[in-house]
Amino acid sequence: MSSTVPPASPGPALRSSRKVATASLVGTTIEWYDFFIFGTAAALVFNQVFFPSVDPVTGTLSAFGAFAVGFIARPLGGAVFAHFGDRVGRKPMLVYSLLMMGAATVGMGLLPGYDTLGVWAPVLLVTLRFLQGFGVGGEWGGAALMAVEHAPSHRRGFYGSWPQVGVPLGLVLGTATFAVLSATLTDEQFLAWGWRVPFLASIALIGVGMWIRLGVHESPVFRKAMDEKAANRMPVLEALRTYPKEILLAAGSFLATNSTFYVSSVWLVTYATQSLSYDRTTILAANSVLSLSDIPLIMAFGLLSDRIGRRPMFVGGMALLAVFAVPYFWLVSTGSIWLFLLGGLVVQVARSAVYGPQSAFFAEQFSTSMRYSGASLAYQIASILGGLAPLLCTALVALTGSLYAVAGYVVGIALVSMVCSWLMTETLRSGLREDTAAGART
Repeated sequence: MSSTVPPASPGPALRSSRKVATASLVGTTIEWYDFFIFGTAAALVFNQVFFPSVDPVTGTLSAFGAFAVGFIARPLGGAVFAHFGDRVGRKPMLVYSLLMMGAATVGMGLLPGYDTLGVWAPVLLVTLRFLQGFGVGGEWGGAALMAVEHAPSHRRGFYGSWPQVGVPLGLVLGTATFAVLSATLTDEQFLAWGWRVPFLASIALIGVGMWIRLGVHESPVFRKAMDEKAANRMPVLEALRTYPKEILLAAGSFLATNSTFYVSSVWLVTYATQSLSYDRTTILAANSVLSLSDIPLIMAFGLLSDRIGRRPMFVGGMALLAVFAVPYFWLVSTGSIWLFLLGGLVVQVARSAVYGPQSAFFAEQFSTSMRYSGASLAYQIASILGGLAPLLCTALVALTGSLYAVAGYVVGIALVSMVCSWLMTETLRSGLREDTAAGART
């Protein structure tokens, strides 16, 4: 196998680092755009289009249940893509994940509703959502590792933050598209066909993403490992056997960041418009503004982690989130869009302190031959509970009648993430783990 792999480069050049980081950024933006527009549509229209035969609350729960299916599929996709990513290469997996996501998203845009297909409409919707989740499960690990493994050793936090920026950019792109449609179409037009436009637009975005991704080279760190025949036959299982503590702690460290992202970007869209009398277009625009603020924050915290370390950023961000959770939901409950934005900005700071250095911190926990597997498993395990967050929040408010039940949930998971972050090993000075004869099975 090594005979077909080009020789490893002596070190990643700055120009190559920027090219790969840009390719990772564009690709993740498109994939997360695809993934997030489902959440927005679930919050706004899916209960009427695909689950109209039940009462509004049950319909919303059903729509968020379909949303959560994507997160259940993500660890499965992460495991499969990680297996081949650690054996075949990072680049091919990024291409395949992009194609799978695009096909599923366009399929949703073409899918007839319940009035046409009956019960098959929600069944097919859930199936396509599963494929979306499976595809995006392999996306993050590959994009993050390509950026980190190409980066200079003293700038892994910064360049690793570039694919992280794809998440808020994808959300901005998707939410802004829905906001424009919401502002320019009548409710009847939006419900009849307007919501389908963002899904069908994915065709053009996937074409751009494929063109950019096919133009980058495989990770030099991975090529070196392949030259040394350091691949494992079953890298996912080997990662679980070798790094169980690192995987579980990394997953726990990301739990609150991931969960609260979907609380604010998905569940709160429904609650704010239906229970707090916020205007739908205003909330969508506000979320777009907050997501834009995430971009410089993520890159700044990634760069800062190259100076003071990864773990202090994680612990500090989760401490802030735990302290601010109750004030945040009080600001939201006032009905003032300006206080909504203020509270959201503080929460963005807390989450960005984790999300900025995450690619580097997770990648540095694992050796090359198991890095895709270890990092992806940690990320996607946390994503299961993150995807359930809108469903849990809907149930909590339905049971208690209080928004502060959600605040208590956020405090709890923030404390869990803070403790897990504290227990992780700082990796700023140790750098990327090297494979050893004991850790690499050929």
